[in-house]
Amino acid sequence: MDKVTSNKKKKRLLMRVTILSVLIAAVAYTLYSTLSEDERTLVKEGDDAPDFVLTDLDGESHRLSDYKGQGVFLNFWGTWCKPCEEEMPYMENQYQEFKDQGVQTIAVNVGESDFKVRNFAEKHNLSFPVVRDVQKDVMYAFSIGPLPTTLLINPEGEVVKIIKSGMTEEMVASYMDMIKP
Repeated sequence: MDKVTSNKKKKRLLMRVTILSVLIAAVAYTLYSTLSEDERTLVKEGDDAPDFVLTDLDGESHRLSDYKGQGVFLNFWGTWCKPCEEEMPYMENQYQEFKDQGVQTIAVNVGESDFKVRNFAEKHNLSFPVVRDVQKDVMYAFSIGPLPTTLLINPEGEVVKIIKSGMTEEMVASYMDMIKP
């Protein structure tokens, strides 16, 4: 009996040590990932925005560098993203206010079909360029994480602010004012 009980205790101890080791490893990895996130970010505030070319729903190409001299409100979004959908009318309203003041809005859809993106744009009566990043190359180049993410790019082509959340209309207006030439 003592030998059986001793074996059970050893197995239980081994199991507990294994579980504890896995938990410690998971916590260590989480801490490392969180602390090194900034190092993995390819584009940071203060960096020049990488140039790209994407096509809009009308088949026209949009090259970021063509907007040099203007502020660019660059928004990454998805049709399935509720905060993205909530901020689109605010972006449209403020685009109408700021487009003649040298601020452009470009909405980059990440990886969805033309059909979904077109229906979404029509539903929300979007008049600013809506482009598709089908292969997610631009998303990766800008190291976009959660959607929506918006980059504010000044007239010199520098990223002045990165917003990783949904926005109110007041926020959109103040951000567009921030990058006005």
